[in-house]
Amino acid sequence: MTDAGSLSRRGFLVGTSAVAAVTALPHAAVAAGARTQPVDSVDPIIGSVTTAADTACGKTFPGAVAPFGLVQLSPDTVSGGDNGSGYSAEMTTIEGFSFLHMSGVGCYGDLGNLQVLPQTGPLVTGRDEAKSPYRKETETARAGYYAVELDRYRVRAELTATERAGLLRFTFHDAGTGRVKVDLTRRIGPDGSHSIAQHVRQVDATTVEGWLRCDHTGGGWGCGAQSPAYTVYFTMEFPHPIAVFGTWDGTDVRTDLGERDGTQLGFFAEFPVRAGQQVPVRAGVSFVDLDGARRNLRHDLPGWGFDAVAAGARRTWADALGKVAVEGGTAEQREIFETALYHSMIDPRLFGDVDGRHRVGDTAPVRDGVTHRTLFSGWDVFRAQFPLLTIIDPDVVQETITSLVSLTDRGLTRGLARWELLGKDTDTMLGDAAVNVIAEAYLKGLRGFDVEKAYRFCREVALGPAERSNRTDFANWTSLGYCVTYSLSSTVENAYTDYALARFAEALGKKDDAKRLYATSLNYRNLFNPDAGWFRGRNADGTWMGPADGCIESNPEQQGWFVPHDVGGLVRLAGGRAAFLDRLNGIFENTPPDLMMKWNEFYNHSNEPVQQMPFLFTYAGAPWLTQKWSRYVLDHAYRTGATGLAGNDDAGQMSAWYVLAAAGFYPVSPASGVYLLGSPLFDRARFTTGPGRTFTVHALDNSAANVYISSATLNGRPLHRAWLTHAEVIHGGELVLRMSAKPNRGWGVDALPPSLTSA
Repeated sequence: MTDAGSLSRRGFLVGTSAVAAVTALPHAAVAAGARTQPVDSVDPIIGSVTTAADTACGKTFPGAVAPFGLVQLSPDTVSGGDNGSGYSAEMTTIEGFSFLHMSGVGCYGDLGNLQVLPQTGPLVTGRDEAKSPYRKETETARAGYYAVELDRYRVRAELTATERAGLLRFTFHDAGTGRVKVDLTRRIGPDGSHSIAQHVRQVDATTVEGWLRCDHTGGGWGCGAQSPAYTVYFTMEFPHPIAVFGTWDGTDVRTDLGERDGTQLGFFAEFPVRAGQQVPVRAGVSFVDLDGARRNLRHDLPGWGFDAVAAGARRTWADALGKVAVEGGTAEQREIFETALYHSMIDPRLFGDVDGRHRVGDTAPVRDGVTHRTLFSGWDVFRAQFPLLTIIDPDVVQETITSLVSLTDRGLTRGLARWELLGKDTDTMLGDAAVNVIAEAYLKGLRGFDVEKAYRFCREVALGPAERSNRTDFANWTSLGYCVTYSLSSTVENAYTDYALARFAEALGKKDDAKRLYATSLNYRNLFNPDAGWFRGRNADGTWMGPADGCIESNPEQQGWFVPHDVGGLVRLAGGRAAFLDRLNGIFENTPPDLMMKWNEFYNHSNEPVQQMPFLFTYAGAPWLTQKWSRYVLDHAYRTGATGLAGNDDAGQMSAWYVLAAAGFYPVSPASGVYLLGSPLFDRARFTTGPGRTFTVHALDNSAANVYISSATLNGRPLHRAWLTHAEVIHGGELVLRMSAKPNRGWGVDALPPSLTSA
């Protein structure tokens, strides 16, 4: 979950009663108008709890964002603690609305910059002192739009966003002085996180510009130790002349300065307002410079028509979500599905400006003809989110790969970043997810990146030299054949990466590299303890670790199932098919029925290491158990409402799992190019796989009871295997599944899915 296990259980804790009250609210506070299109089923409130003690926290934000957009304009209910989105749905006050947010992450989060709050009455500069109560029934959230009533100030706030700019509309219910207060110090992170320096200038009667600078000393990601250095530049415009422009630095409030630098800086603009008057505010944001912020604003928001911009945001989302279309299912299932697809299209986000420039930290701006992206939650998203994007949005995959390769090429990261944020490898979690994603992309036919350079960097990660690799426990991996640091977790992750890279090397004709990597991809076997009958971590002297040691965010019983590239070998280690199936089925049988409640020691869908497990049965000749348990997880680990995700969404991974599994197929081993068939929720799921190409999964006689596949055809021909290849999906066609209430134990068992492929 990218939060080192215990981090996700810290922070502001609330009881289940408060969360239950939030969960009971209707979708998006019943957004106005009938929902006639899939985009209108999106509910950004799903998963938007960060602090619950007894239920899982999705840590999503409910505000306005464009698909993969640089700006995420969203309400803030909290700045401190392990509340990465800055918003938790059960909280009853709002601090303001900031332009930058992270979706679904732990580790205290980051960003949350450029926070705007409308006020009436006396000026209150303190963030905590100025926050306003609000009522959930006044809150509306939908794709590209958010609104709420701020009761303290009697102001309705509405938000919408484009790729690199945001537009707010404040309706002041009472006549008098309206104020827009902008906090330049605010930053999401542990208590006390802040930007370290700020600058603001009133350019003319309607325009204010400035910047705020952040680094690790101000907190943020990983309590500051892992946070990136970045500067947010902004240009903010008002439609009418500012009557009073003021600034504050700490407790020093001034109205006689048109320009100011500080370390606790903010500004405010005041206007006379009539009762019911609407005051829009628009701003462009850039990580490059002020010119970039100006260009982004002019390009994205040339006018003031809020309703037109919000309608445009909805159309943009409708087009993006239209890449996967479903029919059938219940209204609740469609709401969960469309929101999951929406959440899988927030990151990796744009990092550069509309003119093609981007900047990392204090380096010089670069214009290299590449669309740069950021927020690569690698350990999470290589499993389902990037495989989903290889099908429906390969450009985003290729641009992310180019961005990661560029950082390594410029010496800004060692090896390939495993968890990249704003140009820095935060070195969070383990494994070599960038290698996994690069290898998968190439093997699935994507060529929109420098292949040879990407391969060279991948090779250095896996094979050294050590000073060029950022691999966890590189020395022990190469000398002992297993890792000691997070022994079991690191070893199985490295083994899968070496398999993925071996296939990549083989495809490039690099046979010697492929041979070495296929061999090390079997290193996971060095941690199978015959006496225990299962995997255990191992010390440097060869002794075995205890049954609860050697893992990160999992235990050996869970982590040992992550051998996605060699499930056949895992079956043999476990004692054969019958023993393998008995052990795996026992995990699910012993899993608590409410997958939304805390973590558990069995099938813990809240965290990534287990998420391939429902699909492993097929490798041992029991696809009906994959159908049974994948449908079970779909039904029990996702729901509507603020507590609708069983764990941190992790930049879209949890949501992408649902999209693929609900459509009826899932990649256990993404680099293999194989998808395991599950139990589709919908009568039809249609993927747009390229110009003029679609792939459809059509489930006949589908229902809540009919979870098993009795027969299948692919493009009109009988299909007797319970898996597909990426080529079959991407080339388009139709998979027809006949569903039944009883398992057909004779279907799908003649041709088991390929496991390890070696030279």
